[in-house]
Amino acid sequence: MSIPSDLARTLAAVVDEGTLDAAARRLHITPSAVSQRLRALEEQLGRVVLVRSKPVRTTAAGDAVVRLARQIALLEHDTLAAIGAEGGAVASVPLAVNADSLATWFLPPLQRVAARRPVVFDLHRDDQDFTAGLLESGVVMAAVTSREAPVAGCRVRSLGVLRYEAVASAGFAARWFPEGVDTAALAAAPVVDFDRRDDLQTQWLAARGVPVGLPPRHRVPASQDFASAVSLGLGWGLLPDFQSAGGLADGTLERLGGDPVDVPLYWQQWNLTSPLLDDVADEVVAEGRRVLAAAGISRR
Repeated sequence: MSIPSDLARTLAAVVDEGTLDAAARRLHITPSAVSQRLRALEEQLGRVVLVRSKPVRTTAAGDAVVRLARQIALLEHDTLAAIGAEGGAVASVPLAVNADSLATWFLPPLQRVAARRPVVFDLHRDDQDFTAGLLESGVVMAAVTSREAPVAGCRVRSLGVLRYEAVASAGFAARWFPEGVDTAALAAAPVVDFDRRDDLQTQWLAARGVPVGLPPRHRVPASQDFASAVSLGLGWGLLPDFQSAGGLADGTLERLGGDPVDVPLYWQQWNLTSPLLDDVADEVVAEGRRVLAAAGISRR
C-alpha cells in the first residue's frame, strides 16, 4: 500500500485551513474535489482520517498522514534547493512556541534564517506544556516545549530555563501590601493570569500557603499585555526578567519575594535529515541558550 502525495497534501491543506471550502481555495480546486480526494484517501487506508466538524479535526490516522505530507514537502524543498532548482519556491515551516518566548527572544533567530533562505514561518502559540501535542498531531515540525521526554519520531535539545519572579507595581504594592506580603494580603490582592491554563501564579501562591481559590483573577492572554497589566497595577503576576528588569531598575515595579518559578525549555523537532529544519534548530537553540542563560528562565 502507498499513500499518494496529492491526497496527503490535500488532507494537510484541509487541516491548515480549517474547512474544505478554504482548502479548495488554497489548492485551486472545487470543494467537491477536496471531498473526493479525502474519500479516496480514507478508502485506500481503510480508516477515517478526518472528522468533518468546524473546524475540522484529524483522527490518529489523519495525524500520521499530515506528518507525512509535511515531511514530503520539507524534503522536496531541501532537494530542490540542493540542486539549485527551487525556482523561487518558498518553504513554509510551522513551529509551536510559548507566548513569553515569542514576545521576547524567539523571533531574531527566525529572522536570521529567513535572511539567507527562502522560508516563511507559520507560528502556533500555545502554553509550553501543550506545544508538544502539536508535534504529535503533525501540525508543526518543531516546538519550544517544557517536555523533556522526546515526542515519538522527534529529537530533543535543551534551551535553558526561564525564571519568573512575582512582581507588582509600586502603587499596587502600597495599596494591597501596606503591612507586607503576607498570606492574608495575598488572599485578597487581585492576580493577573495569562489564561485559564496558566498555573504559575497558582504555584507561587500554593508555596506561600494561600488557598488558590481566594484571590480574584484577571486574565490577559497576550504576553506584552500581561506585563503591561502588571505594570499598570491591575494585579500582581510572575514576569520573566526580560519584562520586569526595566521596571525593577526604575522602581515602578517591586518584587513580592518568595521563591521564583523556574520552567525548563526544550527544542523538539522531527527526527529527519533536513538542512532547512536543522538550520532553524541551530539558530533557535543558540539564541535560547545565550538569552535564557543570561536571563535566568520561562513560562507561558
